[in-house]
Amino acid sequence: MAHLILVPTPIGNLEDITLRAIRILKEADIIFAEDTRTTKRLLSHMDIHKPLAPFHMHNEHKSLENVVSKIKSVGSAVLVSDAGTPGISDPGFLLVRACIDEGIKVECLPGPTAIIPALVASGFSSDRFCFEGFLPHKKGRQTKFMELAEEDRTVILYESPHRLVKCLEQIEEFMGAERRVCVVREISKLFETYHRGTAEELKNYFNETTPKGEIVVLIEGISKEEVKLKKKLGKKNMDRPKD
Repeated sequence: MAHLILVPTPIGNLEDITLRAIRILKEADIIFAEDTRTTKRLLSHMDIHKPLAPFHMHNEHKSLENVVSKIKSVGSAVLVSDAGTPGISDPGFLLVRACIDEGIKVECLPGPTAIIPALVASGFSSDRFCFEGFLPHKKGRQTKFMELAEEDRTVILYESPHRLVKCLEQIEEFMGAERRVCVVREISKLFETYHRGTAEELKNYFNETTPKGEIVVLIEGISKEEVKLKKKLGKKNMDRPKD
């Protein structure tokens, strides 16, 4: 029976890969990769030699039908991204959806992802959170920040180094200078760092210290008291007589 397995790969430290992931990679008939060169280096490190084929954001729509046909013909296929869990902020979900539609068994192994370690170590509430990935660069970005300003759950974003300061400026603008933020860099890598403080404090810090590497931004949600106050103010505005 045709089978697609999504295998998370290390986001930094190579020791983060699981024994099960190594076994699945060894047993696969073919491995689809975001970047075959990156995956080839990882597989060589583990002495795994399997057929590799590309599946990335530049060819996903064009090659989707061919990839599904290939999976049907070989039986056991694996999908990996350059780092972390496939399908998170990459086109892996398109392949998953197509395989499900074609009756192909789909499975995802647990493993490395930047979201959960950043959340747990941020100090913010981790029982409820929302993940927004990369926000729009231009169109809709301010609207999204205005929506997130009302969020009472911890908000998790991915951000690039050259847009981090702008992101912190917008958090300050739409959520307030005192909103607590945690900026996490290079999770599971040699220079992993956590910067915690208010939006204003972190904005000032990264204005003076050029950010580098892969970044996760966590924003503390508004408190229950703030939610109640906003609802109360909203109700008063609704009950106010109109001119």
